[in-house]
Amino acid sequence: MEHSFWHRRWQKNEIGFHESEPNKLMVRSIDALKLAPNSVVFLPLCGKTLDIGWLLSQGHQVVGIELEVLAVEQLFKQLDRVPEIQVINDDLTCYQGENITIYHGDILTLSKQQLGPEDAIYDRAAMVALPAEMRTKYCRHMLTIRPAINQLLIVFEYDQNQLTGPPFAISKSDIQSYYGQDYGVNLLDQRKAEVRGVGVSELAFLLNTNH
Repeated sequence: MEHSFWHRRWQKNEIGFHESEPNKLMVRSIDALKLAPNSVVFLPLCGKTLDIGWLLSQGHQVVGIELEVLAVEQLFKQLDRVPEIQVINDDLTCYQGENITIYHGDILTLSKQQLGPEDAIYDRAAMVALPAEMRTKYCRHMLTIRPAINQLLIVFEYDQNQLTGPPFAISKSDIQSYYGQDYGVNLLDQRKAEVRGVGVSELAFLLNTNH
C-alpha cells in the first residue's frame, strides 16, 4: 500500500488491525524461537502493538520499525516511557527507551548496519499488510538486512475474493515461495478469527534457518 494509505488510517484512528490484547498465537508460539533471557526481537511494521509490552515483560528487548509517527508516539505513551529521539537521516528517526528501540520510517530504507544485531524476528503486521508486488520486495529486503535468524510469522488465510486487503490472504505455499530457499517453513498453531465480518484462519509459522 502507498504510504498515504497508512497515514490516513492512523490519522482517522481507523486501526481495527490493532488488537486489544497480546496476540494469542504469539503467546502460544513464542517458545519455538528458543529465546534466551534478554534476547532482542525485531518487529517490522510494529505499530503500537501490545505484543511489544508483553515481550518486554518477558525480559526481552524489542527493536521495531513503523511508518506512522503517531503509532510510535502512542506506543511509548502506552508503555509510560519517554523516548530519546535521534534523527538519523531524512528518512529515518530513532526513538529509544529502556530495552526498546523503534525506528520511524520506511522499512525499505533501513539498512543492515542501522538495524544492529537481533536474535529473532516476529512479524504479525508486515507481510499481511502488503499486496503481492510489495510483499516480494519486502521479503527480499528482510533477507538482506536479517538473513540468518529465526522468525515467528503470523498470517491470515482465507479466500481473497471475500475481502479486500489489508490484511491480505497468505498461504503456506506463498510463504514457501518468498522464504523457502532460506528457511524451513513450519506451521506451529492456528485459530479461527474474524476480519471485518469475514471468517478467516490465523496461522503461526516458524521460519527456521536450520532447515
